[in-house]
Amino acid sequence: MAIKQELEKKEKKTCLHDKHLYLAALMAPFGGYDMPIQYKGIAPEHLAVRERVGLFDVSHMGEVTVRGTDAERYVQHIFTNDIAGAPVGKIFYGMMCYDDGGTVDDLLVYKMGEQDFFLVINASNIDKDWAWMQQHAAGFDIDLQNRSDFYGQIAVQGPEAEDTMERVLGLPCRELAFYTCKTVGDTIVSRTGYTGEDGFEVYGSHDFIRSCWDRLIAAGVQACGLGCRDTLRFEVGLPLYGNELSESITPIMAGLGMFVKLDKPEFIGREALARQKAEGPAQRLVGIELADRAIPRHGYTVLKDGQPIGTVTTGYHTLSTDTSVCMALIDSQYAQLGTDVEIQIRNKVFPGKVVKKQFYNKSYKK
Repeated sequence: MAIKQELEKKEKKTCLHDKHLYLAALMAPFGGYDMPIQYKGIAPEHLAVRERVGLFDVSHMGEVTVRGTDAERYVQHIFTNDIAGAPVGKIFYGMMCYDDGGTVDDLLVYKMGEQDFFLVINASNIDKDWAWMQQHAAGFDIDLQNRSDFYGQIAVQGPEAEDTMERVLGLPCRELAFYTCKTVGDTIVSRTGYTGEDGFEVYGSHDFIRSCWDRLIAAGVQACGLGCRDTLRFEVGLPLYGNELSESITPIMAGLGMFVKLDKPEFIGREALARQKAEGPAQRLVGIELADRAIPRHGYTVLKDGQPIGTVTTGYHTLSTDTSVCMALIDSQYAQLGTDVEIQIRNKVFPGKVVKKQFYNKSYKK
């Protein structure tokens, strides 16, 4: 009992924690926080986002601000994508990498002003990322602030997201293009999403985010947990740090080379990533579809002619396409589309075929 109480004390709570308990959510630890996994169930919440609109608490995510004369130069130094000369309001996806090309984290960079950037990082990596950013800030004229404890964040996702944002919250957002943001008073509104559907994020004070949550729930918007957030992102091939990206999985191995701008003169990990791209990685992330309904889970072994060639990173029987599929990191020689492979699930071996990692067509607003 004492150990359980100690673990509970270490888990953080978002500003919406009591709202989840009121809705009788199934709660579980994630990224150091006590988070809702589901309310009505993963399937109905998943379909709510695909067909209508859903509401997520993502206040566990981390936020770091970079301001000052060298703000852009600093972000360019730690970030694989190229933000040089971008207009204010533009958002970029990319990674921070180690010198050997391994991934520190994947993140979003918001350009809030000419010398003002807003970085959104993964909850499980906040302490590690913050230490990494501080470690590499020497020599840059910047003000670096970890604002993770200040901001709450909700995500409104689905084909009805735009109408819901304007009608229920009164936040004008129709003019926002995909991967852009703006400020409304002290609030940041962006249009990115992690579900494959159109969607918005709202960052603000804890009180403001609580008010937004209450209004959306009162309007009948379905609260959605991290369970369906994972099934939704998986179906459209979006990576999860710790599964498809890690210290040992580079962006090149994960098929995310488009977010690694090797024509930039310099960034941490550039030489290693350029070398890996030129030579080809030993392993690549692929999609695999099974003919059977068996579910390939994280950590299961991928085989070719009975010999191990890789490991499943994420797998589900998808709700949108009714197929058993997975993403897996396998030896590059077997990564071609159409290659026959097998997956060992418990004591049985099931045949599969290498397919594209995007199992469901995205519905973003471009």
